[in-house]
Amino acid sequence: MTYTGEVQVGGPADVRDLPGLTICKLAVGPFDNNAYLLRCTETGDGVLIDAAADADRLLALISDRPISAVVTTHRHGDHWQALEQVTKVTGTQTVAHPLDAPGLPVPVDRTVEHGDRITVGTVTLEVIHLRGHTPGSIALLYDGGGTEQHLFTGDSLFPGGVGNTENDPERFDQLYADVVERVFDRLPDETWVYPGHGKDTTLGAERPSLPEWRARGW
Repeated sequence: MTYTGEVQVGGPADVRDLPGLTICKLAVGPFDNNAYLLRCTETGDGVLIDAAADADRLLALISDRPISAVVTTHRHGDHWQALEQVTKVTGTQTVAHPLDAPGLPVPVDRTVEHGDRITVGTVTLEVIHLRGHTPGSIALLYDGGGTEQHLFTGDSLFPGGVGNTENDPERFDQLYADVVERVFDRLPDETWVYPGHGKDTTLGAERPSLPEWRARGW
């Protein structure tokens, strides 16, 4: 079946098969968060991005196959409600940026900075630090070669704009600058964006709106 990225809380995961990587997107409640299970097609190793809620459903998605890490994109509580239970059952390491790590409910085993790499079997994810939604918000980039760029943005980039900066102009300026310089200026329009809530998008779909985002300030 064709991947659409449209999922609903309580519904099935949407699965996308890429060269070297399988992505499972699952919506979990009560805040309609997206959780992403990535698996290396060569080794079967996995990484979970944001153990947001519904631990039982996340554990069922993981099943009895290994995962080597749970990455938390930022410290807001709706993105880690299931983190303690998932890591307790799977025994896997936790990963986050050091500026947001103290806000998580469990110790962070590995802190990552901008430009660091996280491995999923033979696949590599690049950490992109996007400051502003929280000090330690991160995105993860899978570079499959050519136009096969896939970006997991947490709450830093959505269809229609950057993440919430609570009407703080300095935070907005920082987030907007990071998203432009570290994402839009670098990656092609075909780059697929997987946000922390709601539907997916592409950089090409959002790029024409950058001046509007800048002007409105949110």
